[in-house]
Amino acid sequence: MAVERFAGGDELPEGCIANALSLTSPKDACRLSLVDSTFRSAAESDAVWERFLPEDWHNIICRSTDCGDLLAVGSKKQLYLYLCDHPILIAGGTKSFSLEKWSGKKCYMLAARSLQIIWGDTPRYWRWISLPESRFSEVAELLDVCWFDMSGKLNTNMLSPDTRYGAYLVFTTKSRTYGFGNQPAESSVGIAGHERETQTVYLDPQGGRRHRYQVVPRRLGIFTHHMAHILRQEVEDEPEGRHPQQRSDGWMEIELGEFFVKRGQEAELEMSLTEVKGGNWKSGLIIEGIDIRPKEGK
Repeated sequence: MAVERFAGGDELPEGCIANALSLTSPKDACRLSLVDSTFRSAAESDAVWERFLPEDWHNIICRSTDCGDLLAVGSKKQLYLYLCDHPILIAGGTKSFSLEKWSGKKCYMLAARSLQIIWGDTPRYWRWISLPESRFSEVAELLDVCWFDMSGKLNTNMLSPDTRYGAYLVFTTKSRTYGFGNQPAESSVGIAGHERETQTVYLDPQGGRRHRYQVVPRRLGIFTHHMAHILRQEVEDEPEGRHPQQRSDGWMEIELGEFFVKRGQEAELEMSLTEVKGGNWKSGLIIEGIDIRPKEGK
Protein backbone atom coordinates (compact mmCIF):
# COMPACT_ATOMS: atom_id res chain seq x y z
CA MET A 1 0.00 0.00 0.00
CA ALA A 2 2.96 2.32 0.54
CA VAL A 3 3.84 1.99 -3.17
CA GLU A 4 3.21 5.38 -4.81
CA ARG A 5 4.58 4.90 -8.34
CA PHE A 6 4.14 2.54 -11.25
CA ALA A 7 7.09 0.52 -12.36
CA GLY A 8 7.64 3.06 -15.15
CA GLY A 9 8.02 5.86 -12.61
CA ASP A 10 4.65 7.57 -13.08
CA GLU A 11 2.69 8.52 -10.00
CA LEU A 12 -0.45 6.53 -9.22
CA PRO A 13 -3.63 8.51 -10.00
CA GLU A 14 -5.32 9.94 -6.91
CA GLY A 15 -8.55 8.13 -7.77
CA CYS A 16 -6.74 4.81 -7.82
CA ILE A 17 -5.18 5.52 -4.44
CA ALA A 18 -8.56 6.56 -3.03
CA ASN A 19 -10.15 3.33 -4.25
CA ALA A 20 -7.37 1.30 -2.60
CA LEU A 21 -7.67 3.24 0.67
CA SER A 22 -11.43 2.66 0.77
CA LEU A 23 -10.74 -1.08 0.95
CA THR A 24 -8.73 -0.68 4.17
CA SER A 25 -10.03 0.79 7.43
CA PRO A 26 -10.41 4.30 8.87
CA LYS A 27 -7.35 3.70 11.04
CA ASP A 28 -5.23 2.58 8.08
CA ALA A 29 -6.45 5.44 5.88
CA CYS A 30 -5.38 7.97 8.50
CA ARG A 31 -1.95 6.37 8.78
CA LEU A 32 -1.44 6.18 5.01
CA SER A 33 -2.41 9.83 4.61
CA LEU A 34 1.06 10.59 6.00
CA VAL A 35 2.83 9.04 2.98
CA ASP A 36 2.71 12.21 0.83
CA SER A 37 0.38 14.94 -0.40
CA THR A 38 -1.28 12.69 -3.01
CA PHE A 39 -2.12 10.05 -0.41
CA ARG A 40 -3.30 12.76 1.99
CA SER A 41 -5.64 14.23 -0.62
CA ALA A 42 -6.98 10.78 -1.51
CA ALA A 43 -7.45 9.88 2.17
CA GLU A 44 -9.59 13.01 2.70
CA SER A 45 -11.91 12.30 -0.22
CA ASP A 46 -15.61 11.54 0.12
CA ALA A 47 -15.09 8.40 -2.00
CA VAL A 48 -13.01 6.89 0.82
CA TRP A 49 -15.14 7.91 3.80
CA GLU A 50 -18.40 7.04 2.08
CA ARG A 51 -17.17 3.43 2.13
CA PHE A 52 -16.36 3.66 5.84
CA LEU A 53 -19.87 4.83 6.74
CA PRO A 54 -22.53 2.11 7.13
CA GLU A 55 -24.53 1.38 3.99
CA ASP A 56 -27.71 2.61 5.68
CA TRP A 57 -26.16 5.73 7.25
CA HIS A 58 -28.54 8.06 5.41
CA ASN A 59 -31.66 6.25 6.69
CA ILE A 60 -30.30 6.23 10.23
CA ILE A 61 -29.50 9.94 10.18
CA CYS A 62 -32.93 10.76 8.80
CA ARG A 63 -34.44 9.14 11.90
CA SER A 64 -32.65 11.72 14.05
CA THR A 65 -34.03 15.08 15.12
CA ASP A 66 -30.74 16.58 13.90
CA CYS A 67 -31.16 15.16 10.38
CA GLY A 68 -30.90 18.50 8.57
CA ASP A 69 -27.74 19.60 10.39
CA LEU A 70 -26.06 16.23 9.91
CA LEU A 71 -26.76 16.09 6.18
CA ALA A 72 -25.27 19.60 5.88
CA VAL A 73 -21.92 18.54 7.35
CA GLY A 74 -19.18 19.52 4.91
CA SER A 75 -17.51 16.20 4.08
CA LYS A 76 -18.04 12.49 4.63
CA LYS A 77 -14.95 12.37 6.84
CA GLN A 78 -16.33 15.14 9.04
CA LEU A 79 -19.65 13.32 9.26
CA TYR A 80 -17.88 10.05 10.13
CA LEU A 81 -15.85 11.67 12.92
CA TYR A 82 -18.92 13.49 14.25
CA LEU A 83 -20.84 10.21 14.52
CA CYS A 84 -17.92 8.69 16.41
CA ASP A 85 -17.75 11.43 19.03
CA HIS A 86 -21.39 12.55 19.24
CA PRO A 87 -24.04 9.81 19.58
CA ILE A 88 -27.24 10.95 17.86
CA LEU A 89 -30.71 10.27 19.23
CA ILE A 90 -33.08 8.21 17.08
CA ALA A 91 -36.41 6.41 17.52
CA GLY A 92 -38.02 9.34 19.30
CA GLY A 93 -35.08 9.73 21.66
CA THR A 94 -35.31 6.17 23.01
CA LYS A 95 -32.09 5.01 21.30
CA SER A 96 -28.77 6.53 20.36
CA PHE A 97 -26.52 5.69 17.42
CA SER A 98 -22.78 6.17 16.97
CA LEU A 99 -19.78 4.63 15.23
CA GLU A 100 -16.70 2.95 16.64
CA LYS A 101 -13.90 5.27 15.57
CA TRP A 102 -11.27 2.81 14.36
CA SER A 103 -13.56 0.38 12.54
CA GLY A 104 -16.73 2.26 11.60
CA LYS A 105 -18.89 -0.46 13.16
CA LYS A 106 -22.30 0.50 14.51
CA CYS A 107 -22.95 1.17 18.19
CA TYR A 108 -26.35 1.62 19.85
CA MET A 109 -27.58 2.49 23.30
CA LEU A 110 -31.09 1.61 24.40
CA ALA A 111 -32.46 4.28 26.75
CA ALA A 112 -34.02 3.18 30.01
CA ARG A 113 -37.39 4.19 28.53
CA SER A 114 -37.00 1.57 25.79
CA LEU A 115 -36.30 -1.22 28.31
CA GLN A 116 -38.89 -3.45 29.89
CA ILE A 117 -38.53 -2.75 33.61
CA ILE A 118 -40.82 -4.70 35.91
CA TRP A 119 -42.81 -2.20 38.05
CA GLY A 120 -41.07 0.59 36.10
CA ASP A 121 -44.24 2.67 35.84
CA THR A 122 -45.19 2.24 39.49
CA PRO A 123 -44.12 5.44 41.35
CA ARG A 124 -43.71 3.53 44.59
CA TYR A 125 -40.90 1.46 43.11
CA TRP A 126 -39.33 3.51 40.30
CA ARG A 127 -39.39 7.13 39.20
CA TRP A 128 -38.31 8.85 36.00
CA ILE A 129 -36.00 11.83 36.31
CA SER A 130 -33.82 14.03 34.13
CA LEU A 131 -30.06 14.32 34.58
CA PRO A 132 -27.91 16.83 32.69
CA GLU A 133 -25.11 14.29 32.29
CA SER A 134 -27.33 11.79 30.42
CA ARG A 135 -27.71 11.76 26.64
CA PHE A 136 -31.40 10.87 27.10
CA SER A 137 -34.20 13.07 28.41
CA GLU A 138 -35.11 10.57 31.14
CA VAL A 139 -33.36 7.99 33.28
CA ALA A 140 -34.89 5.46 35.68
CA GLU A 141 -34.23 5.78 39.41
CA LEU A 142 -34.78 2.71 41.54
CA LEU A 143 -36.62 3.69 44.72
CA ASP A 144 -37.36 0.36 46.35
CA VAL A 145 -38.06 -3.09 44.88
CA CYS A 146 -37.75 -6.67 45.95
CA TRP A 147 -38.14 -8.06 42.44
CA PHE A 148 -35.47 -6.50 40.18
CA ASP A 149 -36.02 -7.44 36.53
CA MET A 150 -35.23 -5.57 33.30
CA SER A 151 -34.60 -6.47 29.68
CA GLY A 152 -34.06 -4.87 26.28
CA LYS A 153 -34.28 -6.00 22.65
CA LEU A 154 -32.61 -5.00 19.38
CA ASN A 155 -32.80 -6.63 15.96
CA THR A 156 -29.45 -8.00 14.83
CA ASN A 157 -29.92 -6.53 11.33
CA MET A 158 -29.31 -3.11 12.88
CA LEU A 159 -25.78 -4.15 13.90
CA SER A 160 -22.61 -4.61 11.86
CA PRO A 161 -22.26 -8.15 10.45
CA ASP A 162 -19.46 -10.56 11.33
CA THR A 163 -18.86 -8.70 14.58
CA ARG A 164 -18.75 -9.73 18.22
CA TYR A 165 -20.75 -7.31 20.34
CA GLY A 166 -20.87 -6.74 24.06
CA ALA A 167 -23.93 -5.44 25.95
CA TYR A 168 -23.30 -3.18 28.95
CA LEU A 169 -25.69 -1.79 31.55
CA VAL A 170 -24.90 1.91 32.01
CA PHE A 171 -25.84 3.25 35.44
CA THR A 172 -24.77 5.20 38.48
CA THR A 173 -25.49 4.91 42.18
CA LYS A 174 -26.78 7.31 44.79
CA SER A 175 -25.02 7.93 48.09
CA ARG A 176 -27.57 5.67 49.78
CA THR A 177 -27.63 2.38 47.90
CA TYR A 178 -28.60 -0.92 49.45
CA GLY A 179 -29.69 -4.44 48.61
CA PHE A 180 -27.01 -5.25 46.03
CA GLY A 181 -23.94 -5.52 48.24
CA ASN A 182 -23.79 -9.25 48.87
CA GLN A 183 -26.44 -10.53 46.50
CA PRO A 184 -25.31 -10.95 42.86
CA ALA A 185 -27.64 -10.47 39.92
CA GLU A 186 -27.87 -12.64 36.82
CA SER A 187 -27.44 -11.35 33.28
CA SER A 188 -27.79 -12.93 29.85
CA VAL A 189 -27.48 -11.93 26.19
CA GLY A 190 -28.77 -13.98 23.27
CA ILE A 191 -31.57 -14.64 20.81
CA ALA A 192 -35.00 -13.99 22.31
CA GLY A 193 -36.94 -17.18 22.99
CA HIS A 194 -33.83 -19.37 23.08
CA GLU A 195 -31.95 -20.70 26.08
CA ARG A 196 -29.10 -18.39 27.08
CA GLU A 197 -26.07 -18.73 29.30
CA THR A 198 -26.25 -16.56 32.42
CA GLN A 199 -23.50 -14.50 34.01
CA THR A 200 -23.03 -13.42 37.62
CA VAL A 201 -22.78 -9.64 38.04
CA TYR A 202 -22.44 -7.36 41.06
CA LEU A 203 -24.16 -3.99 40.63
CA ASP A 204 -22.71 -2.48 43.80
CA PRO A 205 -19.11 -1.34 43.08
CA GLN A 206 -18.10 -3.03 46.34
CA GLY A 207 -20.59 -5.86 45.93
CA GLY A 208 -19.58 -9.32 47.02
CA ARG A 209 -16.17 -8.24 48.30
CA ARG A 210 -15.43 -9.58 51.72
CA HIS A 211 -12.57 -9.07 54.13
CA ARG A 212 -10.51 -11.71 55.81
CA TYR A 213 -7.20 -11.79 57.70
CA GLN A 214 -4.07 -13.69 56.86
CA VAL A 215 -1.18 -14.49 59.18
CA VAL A 216 2.07 -12.77 58.24
CA PRO A 217 5.34 -13.85 59.98
CA ARG A 218 7.71 -11.01 60.82
CA ARG A 219 11.22 -11.10 62.36
CA LEU A 220 12.15 -8.46 64.89
CA GLY A 221 15.65 -7.18 65.78
CA ILE A 222 17.71 -9.31 68.18
CA PHE A 223 15.00 -11.94 68.32
CA THR A 224 15.44 -12.81 64.65
CA HIS A 225 16.55 -16.37 65.34
CA HIS A 226 14.40 -17.00 68.39
CA MET A 227 10.92 -15.76 67.70
CA ALA A 228 8.57 -14.44 65.08
CA HIS A 229 5.95 -11.82 65.56
CA ILE A 230 2.61 -12.70 64.01
CA LEU A 231 0.73 -9.87 62.40
CA ARG A 232 -2.81 -9.92 61.13
CA GLN A 233 -3.00 -8.34 57.69
CA GLU A 234 -6.36 -7.47 56.20
CA VAL A 235 -6.85 -8.58 52.60
CA GLU A 236 -9.81 -8.35 50.27
CA ASP A 237 -11.36 -11.19 48.30
CA GLU A 238 -13.19 -10.50 45.07
CA PRO A 239 -15.60 -13.31 44.19
CA GLU A 240 -16.07 -14.62 40.71
CA GLY A 241 -18.39 -12.55 38.58
CA ARG A 242 -18.40 -9.24 36.78
CA HIS A 243 -18.01 -5.93 38.58
CA PRO A 244 -18.77 -2.34 37.47
CA GLN A 245 -16.17 -0.25 35.68
CA GLN A 246 -15.96 3.54 35.45
CA ARG A 247 -16.64 5.04 32.00
CA SER A 248 -14.99 8.13 30.54
CA ASP A 249 -18.37 9.93 30.56
CA GLY A 250 -18.68 9.59 34.34
CA TRP A 251 -21.21 6.76 34.35
CA MET A 252 -20.47 3.18 35.39
CA GLU A 253 -21.03 0.11 33.26
CA ILE A 254 -21.08 -3.64 33.72
CA GLU A 255 -20.96 -6.22 30.94
CA LEU A 256 -24.11 -8.31 30.68
CA GLY A 257 -22.77 -10.69 28.01
CA GLU A 258 -21.65 -10.87 24.40
CA PHE A 259 -23.01 -12.07 21.07
CA PHE A 260 -21.60 -12.68 17.58
CA VAL A 261 -23.68 -11.18 14.74
CA LYS A 262 -23.49 -13.35 11.63
CA ARG A 263 -23.79 -11.84 8.17
CA GLY A 264 -27.36 -12.03 6.91
CA GLN A 265 -28.72 -12.89 10.35
CA GLU A 266 -32.03 -11.32 11.34
CA ALA A 267 -33.16 -12.13 14.84
CA GLU A 268 -34.21 -10.39 18.04
CA LEU A 269 -31.26 -9.93 20.37
CA GLU A 270 -32.38 -9.83 24.00
CA MET A 271 -30.40 -8.61 27.02
CA SER A 272 -31.68 -9.22 30.54
CA LEU A 273 -30.68 -8.52 34.13
CA THR A 274 -32.48 -9.93 37.16
CA GLU A 275 -32.13 -10.31 40.91
CA VAL A 276 -35.19 -12.11 42.23
CA LYS A 277 -33.72 -14.79 44.49
CA GLY A 278 -32.38 -12.86 47.45
CA GLY A 279 -35.71 -11.68 48.79
CA ASN A 280 -34.10 -8.43 49.96
CA TRP A 281 -35.25 -4.92 49.07
CA LYS A 282 -33.04 -2.89 46.76
CA SER A 283 -32.62 0.82 46.13
CA GLY A 284 -30.28 3.51 44.86
CA LEU A 285 -29.50 2.65 41.23
CA ILE A 286 -30.04 5.13 38.39
CA ILE A 287 -30.27 3.42 34.99
CA GLU A 288 -29.34 5.28 31.80
CA GLY A 289 -29.67 2.31 29.44
CA ILE A 290 -27.92 -0.61 27.76
CA ASP A 291 -24.91 0.11 25.54
CA ILE A 292 -24.34 -2.32 22.65
CA ARG A 293 -20.95 -1.94 20.98
CA PRO A 294 -18.26 -4.06 19.29
CA LYS A 295 -15.84 -5.80 21.59
CA GLU A 296 -12.29 -4.56 21.12
CA GLY A 297 -10.34 -6.58 18.59
CA LYS A 298 -13.25 -8.96 17.91
